[in-house]
Amino acid sequence: MTSVTIMLRLFLTGTVLLVAAGAAAQKRPPAAEEKTQSPPPPAAEERPTPYDQRLIRLAEILGSVHYLRNLCLSQPEDNWRRATQELIDKETADEPQRRERMTAAFNRGYRTFASVYTTCTEPATLAERRYRAEGATLASEIVARFGN
Repeated sequence: MTSVTIMLRLFLTGTVLLVAAGAAAQKRPPAAEEKTQSPPPPAAEERPTPYDQRLIRLAEILGSVHYLRNLCLSQPEDNWRRATQELIDKETADEPQRRERMTAAFNRGYRTFASVYTTCTEPATLAERRYRAEGATLASEIVARFGN
């Protein structure tokens, strides 16, 4: 099973569980400065996949859902951001440009709704449900078409 298949199945499972139940990066502790700095490892050649545009859209949807769910829940959750981070880590392990594009898509989805909704309203709840449904459909299509 490819990492895409695994992550997309996790996304679908999470979506089902959340339906049934109802960009911020983690800070790293500062590293001790080294006296001698080694050169950065050479960047690996980017390997675009035929489903990159779909993954970018999925990351944008996940950013939107992450913002909207936290806006409307009494207890904030970090599931959507963590799932997206895992997907990005697995898909773009040594490809910084792909990683940047997917991270930017997640942040764009988050900021788009943050600029529109500041309180939980019926339209915000409806948008969250629609985006979750679109994300589930997109994930299913990616797995069906490109999964092993």
